Amino acid sequence: MFQRLQNKWKVGSTQLFLILCVFAVTGTTTAWVSREITAWVGFNDETSWFWKVLLRLFILIFGYQVILMAVAFVFGQFRFFWNYEKKILRWMGLLKKVRSEK
Repeated sequence: MFQRLQNKWKVGSTQLFLILCVFAVTGTTTAWVSREITAWVGFNDETSWFWKVLLRLFILIFGYQVILMAVAFVFGQFRFFWNYEKKILRWMGLLKKVRSEK
């Protein structure tokens, strides 16, 4: 499985390890931030599940991207993840593909 990821992403073993660490730290940090923000806003057991889910989804979708880039920078993997982010932004229609002149 790891070999397939290395081939797909065209990275070595060390870089693959760092990339997986970035994903792990980012996921954990995003979950923690989401929990802290919902507590700070004042959500409790009586708050409608709809509002909790809506806020957490917003944090998970958009906050994850910001946290991902910060953690990638710390682990020295910013370039790899910036290319990953550009694909996501293009898919969302927020970034246009630049054509290179020949």
